[in-house]
Amino acid sequence: MWFAVGLATGFAAGLYWWTHEQQSNQMALYHRQPRRRLAALGYISGRPSAESVIMLREYMSWERNPVLRRRARRLLTRFENALA
Repeated sequence: MWFAVGLATGFAAGLYWWTHEQQSNQMALYHRQPRRRLAALGYISGRPSAESVIMLREYMSWERNPVLRRRARRLLTRFENALA
């Protein structure tokens, strides 16, 4: 019983924290900390637009972290397909 309550509380706190990170770092796409860049990508993922496509193309040429480049590439492909 207590384990389930702790697990649910931990999940809710983590979800709240990540949502807060995405909102507070929405413009941190070029921040020096990868976690903030990931949060910015998460924020952008909910906003497909032509402007987002341009921004992601520029970002992919700048980003050196392979994990973040793959995430940006997936978002770019999804946005291009959605806007086509």
